[in-house]
Amino acid sequence: MNSSLTTGHVGLNVTDLDRSLPFYTRVFGFQPLAEGRDDSRRWAFLGRDGDLVLTLWQQSDSAFSPTTAGLHHLSFQAGSLDELTRTESVLRELGAEFVHDGVVAHGEGAASGGIFFLDPDGVRLEIFVPAGAENAPAPTGEAPTCGFF
Repeated sequence: MNSSLTTGHVGLNVTDLDRSLPFYTRVFGFQPLAEGRDDSRRWAFLGRDGDLVLTLWQQSDSAFSPTTAGLHHLSFQAGSLDELTRTESVLRELGAEFVHDGVVAHGEGAASGGIFFLDPDGVRLEIFVPAGAENAPAPTGEAPTCGFF
């Protein structure tokens, strides 16, 4: 077993890079590190402080389907509850679809919680904080909120 493995980056298929690229840069503050502009091979590498975090590949012809095997959701950790609520405001300005209304707890009695929403292709996304959501509702009771949306 190799205990030095860490997550490198996540790659997502998108239907329209011109729509997804501004969404991910605005919501998550990613900087474009590289981009392929050839009409037959559109892609973008996004990162923070020069480190690759997310790749977008324009090669899908339909929206995300939560009923097929593969990605369930993609989660990011915010630095603070204030950062989380600022990001929620940006998402509301962009007209993003929320799965739950505002910040919710990860389960009954949990201190962690977040916002759950969809990207332009319907990919399920979460931004969470490890503490500070103690008083937020838990929409799925004791079951993990991030598991049922």
